[in-house]
Amino acid sequence: MQDRLVSLLIFSIVVSGLIDIGYSERTFDVLNYRAVGDGEADDSEAFVNAWKALCGADEVGDVPTLVIPKGKTFLLQPIEFEGPCRPKRVHIQVLGNVVAPKTVDAWKECPSSNTWLQFTNVANLILDGSGTINGQGSPWWSNSIANQYISFINVNEKSCERPRALHFNRCDNLRLSGLTHVNSPKAHIGINHCINVDVSHLTIIAPAESPNTDGIDISNSINVNIHDSFIGTGDDCIAINSGSSNINITNIACGPGHGISVGSLGKNGAHETVENVYVRDCSFNGTQNGARIKTWQGGSGYAKNIVFEKITLVAAENPIIIDQFYCDAKAKVSCDTHQCLTVYRTSAVTVSKVRYIAFEGTSGSEEAITLNCNQIHGCQNIVMEEIHITSAVPSKKIYASCSHAKGTCNDSTVPVSCLDK
Repeated sequence: MQDRLVSLLIFSIVVSGLIDIGYSERTFDVLNYRAVGDGEADDSEAFVNAWKALCGADEVGDVPTLVIPKGKTFLLQPIEFEGPCRPKRVHIQVLGNVVAPKTVDAWKECPSSNTWLQFTNVANLILDGSGTINGQGSPWWSNSIANQYISFINVNEKSCERPRALHFNRCDNLRLSGLTHVNSPKAHIGINHCINVDVSHLTIIAPAESPNTDGIDISNSINVNIHDSFIGTGDDCIAINSGSSNINITNIACGPGHGISVGSLGKNGAHETVENVYVRDCSFNGTQNGARIKTWQGGSGYAKNIVFEKITLVAAENPIIIDQFYCDAKAKVSCDTHQCLTVYRTSAVTVSKVRYIAFEGTSGSEEAITLNCNQIHGCQNIVMEEIHITSAVPSKKIYASCSHAKGTCNDSTVPVSCLDK
């Protein structure tokens, strides 16, 4: 009997060991690749080696997971995580903190593709967790020169464009959730040439005065779903750029920031397109804009089939705005050269089939609705329904500015003169 108990105990230990071995072979903790995690040592090499092990893992078994453990802070220089990977799906779990260098001259070189952390050609990537990705952008913002794009890396005696913090290029079936993203030098998250993307339960934070710190930029991507997140930055909470279609944005709390924007489109005469965008159940709190479409003169293409529905406004400036004469602040020094402010051009990105439904709340600007459309092409099929906007200042009047737009307006507290004509 005793021999049988001993044998059973040995068997249990062996099985337990096999289970542990199997688990460890599918879990790649960066600490096991000599990451230090003290926020001072450069852990870039450890992350690269852990990624190579993850991406090259066998296809059999559970989804392989790269773990960034809780309670640690990992300093990283610019890294590109490249695929394709052997496993059909890979998982990165961020439980600790990932930080960029503290100062501009602590960056060892200009980031490739102007990005701090980039994923390229990684299909079926899951990036989630309760951790933080901190771009430490403050020195980049304060060190920017006049055009607001370039900062200096003093140690190398050269200048670099301010990098995006996190960028996904050609990463189909991407799942991104749970993380906190703070203080990117430029845009926080970029999604480019991706198909089937789900982004949820993120917190993205940067000061209202931080330049160009978009929350999420989408370009050349199809079937993107962004939902249940808080975004407060110094620029667009979400920007939907050229080549994007079938974009669903729901339950986003935006502010501070520049609202949720389609564009800008058509800069420097480019042909650019966006279509099938649905923004629903979102709020704008103290933003510079709310629902915005922005295009440059001289471009071509279209922005069409766009819906903003069930929008809540809290002292949001420019709650509804279409601007076909867009010229951003950093380019105004050359606006006359680009003929984007004072010189009329006949070509334009066409804007059509745009619906604004059920807007409620207050405007922080007297001009609550702006439809500033091209004289030749205009804005076509603009529909407004249930637009209930009042001034954030009691008893103060608000108004709409409207030119060269056609469509209908029903049940609006703000008359829109050029519609219904």
